[in-house]
Amino acid sequence: MRTYRTRFSISALYLSKRLSMKRITVLFPAICVAIFICLQATAQKLPARWDEITAADWNNALTKSNKTCVLPIGILEKHGPHVPIGSDLIRVREYALRATQKEYAVVFPDYFYGQINEAKHQPGVFALPERVVWDLLENTCDEIARNGFDKIIIVNGHGGNPELIKYFIQTRLEKQRNYAVYFFQPSADSAFNKQVAALRRSDAQGDQHAGERETSEVLYFRPDLVQLDSAKNESGKNLHRLDIPNVYTAIWWYADFPNHYAGEGDKATVALGKLVADHTISQLADAIKAIKSDNKTLMLQKEFFDRVRK
Repeated sequence: MRTYRTRFSISALYLSKRLSMKRITVLFPAICVAIFICLQATAQKLPARWDEITAADWNNALTKSNKTCVLPIGILEKHGPHVPIGSDLIRVREYALRATQKEYAVVFPDYFYGQINEAKHQPGVFALPERVVWDLLENTCDEIARNGFDKIIIVNGHGGNPELIKYFIQTRLEKQRNYAVYFFQPSADSAFNKQVAALRRSDAQGDQHAGERETSEVLYFRPDLVQLDSAKNESGKNLHRLDIPNVYTAIWWYADFPNHYAGEGDKATVALGKLVADHTISQLADAIKAIKSDNKTLMLQKEFFDRVRK
């Protein structure tokens, strides 16, 4: 009887193992899919903001971004009487965060140390000495690179910054570095311009700072911060107080717009803001994707410096 029971137990165990193996074989594809979905979900949850990534996830962020970091640069300055002092920062931050939802890259935290000397007569303006502005930008890029990134994309939200940024990038050829800096500059084709014109309610020529277009974007991103009914409390008209043909001088902006306001912010609409912002975000996402796959810029920089040393 004991022998029979033992044989029965062995047979049952063998049959149980066969059934388990068969069940595993049948379920294996489903298990793999479940694991893949879990891994994908985890990857999708990886934050884009530098300050929200954990140290444990840092290498994952470097890998997923292909060592690409976005540096959004805004400014703290008056924007007429109706939109917040941080409007440039708000806009450029949203560009970066929304674009990296489409194409992942790491986004550096709020950076507002640009060129804004022309607005120092207005409240809330944060203007640093020229050497400090330069050193901050240079050391920020160096420190971003030290943390593992070799591609830095500057996204600008302030009209007084492009000359500074372009010259800064050009001086990266002063000495060899282990990273490249790119300057994102959105463009507009005739189809987009036609869409903008259809929504416009003010003169495009006078729409420069805190006017209809810029106010519309802030209205789209942060309607809670816009006081549209205050937009007419100051004039945004060009006073044309200085007219020297074919000459550039530092005081030109103050001469034309002493209120640090250029345009008609009261004409702003969410529809125009969405159109302009989404267009910029889409182009930025495309630029991030192209830069992530770019293997020529760093190679050409190395080739350049190899020749410089000869």
